[in-house]
Amino acid sequence: MAKHRAPDGASTDFEAATTALEDLTGMYTIDVAHTRIGIRARHAMVTTVRGAFTDFTGEASLQPVDPSASSVAIRIRTASIETGNADRDAHLRSADFLDVETHPEMVFRSTAVEQVDDDVFAVTGDLTIKDVTRPVTVEFTLTGSARDPFGNMRVGFEGALAIQRSAWGLTWNTPLDTGGVLISDRIQVEFDVSAIRNGQVYRPETLVGDV
Repeated sequence: MAKHRAPDGASTDFEAATTALEDLTGMYTIDVAHTRIGIRARHAMVTTVRGAFTDFTGEASLQPVDPSASSVAIRIRTASIETGNADRDAHLRSADFLDVETHPEMVFRSTAVEQVDDDVFAVTGDLTIKDVTRPVTVEFTLTGSARDPFGNMRVGFEGALAIQRSAWGLTWNTPLDTGGVLISDRIQVEFDVSAIRNGQVYRPETLVGDV
């Protein structure tokens, strides 16, 4: 298949990911500066609003020989939601939605990991939002691994999760005169994760200006 070309003739595709190294066993910490936890929802039944959480932490234990022994945990500060609109962000942080004053964190903790393809892993776990905990499953694709110029062993994963926000008590909405509602109940959560194996030399101050 031919690749789409940018106006200047350059390919719009990324370069090929690094090949996964054979031994990725170890404990990893999510590199927040190079990780995105995004959300998107339908607005007024006609368009998609996108945003992201900017303050979070996460750890993972990767066991490639026995993927079922792997685990992951992520904690997200709810007040860090950003959609590019201050009024909308304030509403999302209010008691109508995330109620960040009462519930400052969202938490995901895995309960099972299953390898479903060469580079695809189904991670099942408990997602807690506003003190409501429900099981979810996210399919993560291993996008590559590499040792960066600073000696850090990095591994990358991408995944997405669709949830019904009302199942976690996020029920605020308003009907439209033309039918439907202002905000979709279905929310897409997107993960683009870069994680660093613990014990490596990680010097964030050297990454100033890094992209």
